[in-house]
Amino acid sequence: MLLDSIFTAATRNGARLWHRELTRRGFAHDATLAKLKVNPDRLMADIHHTCQWGKGIRWGNGENDVGMSRLALSDSDREARDWFVGITRQLGCKVSVDAMGNTFAVRPGQQPGPPTCAGSHLDTQPSGGRYDGILGVCAGVEMLKVLHDEQIETEFPIGVINWTNEEGARFPISMVSSGVWSGEIPIEKAHNLQEVGGGSRTMKQELERIGYLGQLDASYDAMPIAAHFELHIEQGPRLETQKQKIGIVHGVQAYRWYTITVKGQDCHTGTTDFADRADALLATAKMILQSHRIATEHGCLASTGILNLSPGSTNTVPGLVRFSLDLRTGEDDRLMRFEDALRADFERIAKGEDVGGLNNGTTQGRECSIEWKLDSPSGAVRFDADCIKCVAESCHAMFGGQTSASTQIITSGAGE
Repeated sequence: MLLDSIFTAATRNGARLWHRELTRRGFAHDATLAKLKVNPDRLMADIHHTCQWGKGIRWGNGENDVGMSRLALSDSDREARDWFVGITRQLGCKVSVDAMGNTFAVRPGQQPGPPTCAGSHLDTQPSGGRYDGILGVCAGVEMLKVLHDEQIETEFPIGVINWTNEEGARFPISMVSSGVWSGEIPIEKAHNLQEVGGGSRTMKQELERIGYLGQLDASYDAMPIAAHFELHIEQGPRLETQKQKIGIVHGVQAYRWYTITVKGQDCHTGTTDFADRADALLATAKMILQSHRIATEHGCLASTGILNLSPGSTNTVPGLVRFSLDLRTGEDDRLMRFEDALRADFERIAKGEDVGGLNNGTTQGRECSIEWKLDSPSGAVRFDADCIKCVAESCHAMFGGQTSASTQIITSGAGE
């Protein structure tokens, strides 16, 4: 389906497909397209081959029952990037790397012009799977292999892109490098992002270290593209639950990432009564529970995935806690109403007030303070109508009269 969508989009941009032999002999264009099929065994082999770099936790007994832990700009990420550069060059692509490490493999067409691209990312979460991002890049490579095998020439270029730190797991802005490319994020902000998890390295330092701080400006002016498609695993249960095959993504929900700092006072657990404690961790626990409650009320999502406390001693009440807060929903206005409600409740919780019965059965202690730091905002996005139509038409070509039963319209919750 990725091939079909790319080629449909390319046709709308004037990129008619020609086969050297068939063109010379006068065969129909549609007959050429009908021959183009991906090799699923080869695609799966590429996916598992790349997963040798950055192996995560084993979850089963099979050869490939191993997750992924390939954080952006790590040594294992560099190895996967080197594979991508090497294989796409072998397939006749010109490879360019920009100042954010975004890697563009472009197969030339009969005429110059912006390429129609497929792409995703090779970095993963600390406990990621083998398909998130990796599938989209490897599927793009498989597309190039099919074109190469069948000696297909396109009128205009076609490409595959590996975007840097799309996950945002190591450097805490997701889609940061594609954001720089699109002009949404200043490159200085991105280069100065510091890794989470206790390290102190910045994105620019790590790009330099692994050899992927490219000379090309990270911008759509320096590397324009005509259209972009991403084949992605759903990362949720809806398609599987409803026994459907493909989600036709119409857009991406809005989200805002925060680092919340709660300050109290360190004290000894044995010599300080509850009433005299400014327990930053206890206040944080109430805030996290309240974020779930208010999210439920507003039809939104709230999640905490990182929590760091100080001083980190069994017999010391924590005086400082920092935690992540991921807020998401489908509409920008609703997200801001949700955030406003949370800010009001978090302030009351920090002061020790009883919010929604959270203090029931407890002893009220001393006040804490709270600070919000916005790490990554992203508004709701609606995708290009022509690109959506390309995917829908490709689904119809695959499923025919079973299209409605096999597909559903989806708003992406992952951001990518």
